[in-house]
Amino acid sequence: MKSKKSFIIHLVFWLATLIVPIIGAINSDLGSYDITVKYGYFAIINLSIFYINYTLLIPLLIQQKKRYGLYMLAIVLVIVIMAIIKTFLAAVYSNIILSHHVIASNVPFYEELGTFAVQAIFTSGFFIVVSALLKFAIDWVGNEKIQKNLVSEKREMELQFLKSQLNPHFLFNSLNNIYSLAYQKSDKTADAILKLSEIMRYMIYESNDSWVALSKEIDYVQSFIELQKLRFKDGAAVEMTLQGEIDDQHIVPLILISFVENAFKHGIANDPQNPIKINIIANQKILHFSITNKKNTYNKDEMGGVGLNNVERRLQLLYPDRYKLNIVNSATHYTSELMLDI
Repeated sequence: MKSKKSFIIHLVFWLATLIVPIIGAINSDLGSYDITVKYGYFAIINLSIFYINYTLLIPLLIQQKKRYGLYMLAIVLVIVIMAIIKTFLAAVYSNIILSHHVIASNVPFYEELGTFAVQAIFTSGFFIVVSALLKFAIDWVGNEKIQKNLVSEKREMELQFLKSQLNPHFLFNSLNNIYSLAYQKSDKTADAILKLSEIMRYMIYESNDSWVALSKEIDYVQSFIELQKLRFKDGAAVEMTLQGEIDDQHIVPLILISFVENAFKHGIANDPQNPIKINIIANQKILHFSITNKKNTYNKDEMGGVGLNNVERRLQLLYPDRYKLNIVNSATHYTSELMLDI
């Protein structure tokens, strides 16, 4: 794609550069041989000047070796040599190259060879300058695209790494819960394994997409809560309310679960007087998610940990300037509040 765009730019430049001489040749009384001498030879020389600088001098002396002094010497030599060649051709074909016509009288006059030589130097310098500008401009645009691709690839790798951390983190906790049920020979063990299977199906298959339906993400959160309830003899004390419209909105997968998991891990989940409260309000543009839990004074682990650090980094990458996260860590309760532009 880059080479195709570069080719088009070069083609447009040479058509624009040569269009005036071509029109002049067509409108003149010159024969095909005279046109070849007056325009063809010099077009070849100017092309040579342009691409010697573009494909050889700049890549070799500037971009690879950083030999700026040697580069300046090289372009001076190219300009001088090409000007000498042009002047030599003008001397050999003076009746063609140096002759001009006054339009009013159609009387020919001849340009001085010295004047032509000076013009040849400036013309050669012009193609050196233009080739350098075009080379640096195309390379700069190409490098900017490469840098953007590298940033995008780095961002994607970081997201995949964060996601790979999240899945095992959840899986280990769930397996520990199921182990506890199995150790107690609880009748809930089979239901817990089935619920975990449903959750893992979502995590492995559906969450691989960049975006998922908000309704599926909420179903996933509800399934997680049902799995957690199996840990307790009388179930967990959770109050979850949904408000607004949940239909065709989409969200980044696995962005809410860390807050819920954190509440179960560090909070008191089986106290009917202090239930875990989850509130979700959604419309077509905004998702408001909040969760509050009473802190477990017997659990000395720091609130948050890997899960919330992980989700906050994902929010920074996926919702830049489109989210607000407020965490309140009081003496008795822990509240996480997230607002997303969806």
